[in-house]
Amino acid sequence: MERAAKAYLGLVLVFLYLPIAVMIAMAFNRSALYEMPFTFDLVWFKALAQNQKLLQASWNSVWIACVNAVIATTLGTLAAYAFARYDFRAKRLLQILLFPPITIPWLIIGTSMLIFFFWTGIGRGLHAILLGHVALSLPYVIVVVGARFANFGPQLEEAARSLGATPWQTFWRITVPVLLPGITAAALFAFAVSFDQFVISYFLAPPGTSTLPVEIYTSIRKGFTPEINAISSIIILLSMGLMLIVARNYKFGGDN
Repeated sequence: MERAAKAYLGLVLVFLYLPIAVMIAMAFNRSALYEMPFTFDLVWFKALAQNQKLLQASWNSVWIACVNAVIATTLGTLAAYAFARYDFRAKRLLQILLFPPITIPWLIIGTSMLIFFFWTGIGRGLHAILLGHVALSLPYVIVVVGARFANFGPQLEEAARSLGATPWQTFWRITVPVLLPGITAAALFAFAVSFDQFVISYFLAPPGTSTLPVEIYTSIRKGFTPEINAISSIIILLSMGLMLIVARNYKFGGDN
């Protein structure tokens, strides 16, 4: 039984990672048509360095995802703190309303945001994309940080206040350090949700401006080029390296 479970797990991992490994390998293949035998070359990374449109779209995605992670994590952490430590009217209703944005298809959310932003005069642009990504990321952050609060009672905070700490000192010296693994996970989640978001970015991007998912979609419609393999390989290697660093420094509820 144990061998069967290990074999099943191995097949799942192969199914998940083999396409990614092939894509990374093809980014270093000289042939634009993936012809064999494999010939190692950096020609597509050199072509990527000259593709200003793809590089600009990548930069747009990176800075939007970073700013979104900061804003959504800050607001979401404060909201999770309020839900965990205070009782107020409509608290249960607000907690229930966190889940529809997670479950509603992004196509519906993107359409409604486009209509709302035009109705309010916000319009389309990178600022609109950022607002849309923050609104979409907030429920995820609140849920992740709120889960951390489930194992963090108010006793430590009450002890700090009884010893003379101000609410601000208690928050920064007690609450934030305890919540830091959850906050870090929520920030990474918000970054990933924003960086990978296609539908909302597609609806809210103005003509001539796009994010990386939108630019990749547009490029594939015109004709796939291995430059997309190159930029995707860079993103995968950087993201995996970041995750390994975070996993190395935070236990996330475990001992290892």
